Amino acid sequence: MSKALKKRFIAGAVCPKCKAMDTMALTKENGVEKVTCVSCGEQMVQTEAHVEKVVREHEQVIGVFKP
Repeated sequence: MSKALKKRFIAGAVCPKCKAMDTMALTKENGVEKVTCVSCGEQMVQTEAHVEKVVREHEQVIGVFKP
């Protein structure tokens, strides 16, 4: 049995492909963050190491994506 991934929707986010708003969902699996548009299926992926380079010292950020 596989573990279900928890999706967190990103309020106000716009899909770079289909331009739909509030359809971007963030999941994390094996240290890799993935943002997926539930409308068109567009995906963006980045590893935790990439996020750490962008985050400032005392901030708590789920992920930083640059489409």
